[in-house]
Amino acid sequence: MSLPIVAVVGRPNVGKSTLVNRLVGERVAIVHDTPGITRDRHYAASQRYTDQEIMVVDTGGLEPHLDDDLFAQMRSQALIAVDECDAVVFVVDARAGLTPMDEEVARLLRQADRPVFVAVNKVESEQQESQVFEFYSMGLENLYAISAEHGLGVAGMMEDVEKVLPPAPAPDEEVENELRIAIIGRPNIGKSTLVNRLVGEQRHVVHDMPGTTMDPVDSVIEVGDRTYRFVDTAGIRRRSRIDTQFEGFAVSKAIRSIERCHISLLMIDGDEGVSEQDARLARVVIERGRGLMLLFNKWDLVRDDPDKNVRTVEDDLDRRMPHTTWAPVLYISALTGKGCHRILEGVEKIYEQFDKRLSTSECNRFLNLATENHSVPQRYTRPVKLNYMTQVRVRPPQFVIWSNAPEGVDESYKRYLVNRLREQYSFEGSPIKIEFRQKRRTWEEEG
Repeated sequence: MSLPIVAVVGRPNVGKSTLVNRLVGERVAIVHDTPGITRDRHYAASQRYTDQEIMVVDTGGLEPHLDDDLFAQMRSQALIAVDECDAVVFVVDARAGLTPMDEEVARLLRQADRPVFVAVNKVESEQQESQVFEFYSMGLENLYAISAEHGLGVAGMMEDVEKVLPPAPAPDEEVENELRIAIIGRPNIGKSTLVNRLVGEQRHVVHDMPGTTMDPVDSVIEVGDRTYRFVDTAGIRRRSRIDTQFEGFAVSKAIRSIERCHISLLMIDGDEGVSEQDARLARVVIERGRGLMLLFNKWDLVRDDPDKNVRTVEDDLDRRMPHTTWAPVLYISALTGKGCHRILEGVEKIYEQFDKRLSTSECNRFLNLATENHSVPQRYTRPVKLNYMTQVRVRPPQFVIWSNAPEGVDESYKRYLVNRLREQYSFEGSPIKIEFRQKRRTWEEEG
């Protein structure tokens, strides 16, 4: 089940993107760029103004072209938005007033079976609120005076939007002895072929045309008392190459699949080498705190290339993806099966590290030794001391360190501590998170 969807529609330059940025902050996940009618569609998860997480879709601006009918474009854009969403936020410009294009969109939305909320944007004072009234002539009841740029009125509007949305999907329940694995990568990399190889039967459509797999599909196998659930996701390609609105939403589902799994297998084309998109995908996995294994597929094609071997590939990997040095690497051929027998063994090792917990006494022994070998750089206005360390969660391992001045701990020292943790305790294949908190003063603890 996917997240509830809120589509933001409207003509160019009314402030749609500003509103979307206000709703989602900096986390604009997917750019959806379709030539012609649908341009610059953005999909982003948000929980900034609602109690539940929602998917916000920015439908982009539509600029007139010599051979285009702008009304036809606007009609198509509105219909696409209505078709895939649970609620529509229709943005209009209070300063420009009601336009024929606004009235055309309103007519379409009145016919649609979707809740519509009209955001009358660029209202930045009480004196300007009177500009809202002319938009009531569109026949849409839910009008809100807002300023997307300054955030005025947005929270109140989103409270009402949330009331009409379906419930958010319940989090996946933890099934005893089940390990969930997302298989991710660019299109046509062999993800479905790998799933078929691991499952041992043809459960997925395998085709050499990119985009065959659109929705995440689960395949389950049992080995001994362990259940492995593989999620074969839609191929994630560069933003500028997402060329249909359907595929764009499939990409957002693929990213959600990463979040519901314990470990991601990132498939990389061994023949082509590491791409910028591979590096981005790895960052998505790390940001969402999931285990990671890198699979260089099509290795059977690489063996005959005198200019490529494990060393050249690893050098390229270190250069392009330095943020994944802790992720194990396998060289496989999903087509022939070469190296695939080692995947489940590797996944088990990653999960063991992903679920590892250190005792508080062990954490503090580690902290004492780490600070003795390399003290915190004193670049702050007062001496920075690290007082106490504990592990607060697993999957992924997350640690909290209390300090008298947590803001004085720079990024290089944080990396030093993470590297020392890996040297001493491995955590291979698992991201590590460290949070620094302000140590309470004596009078605060007593009061």
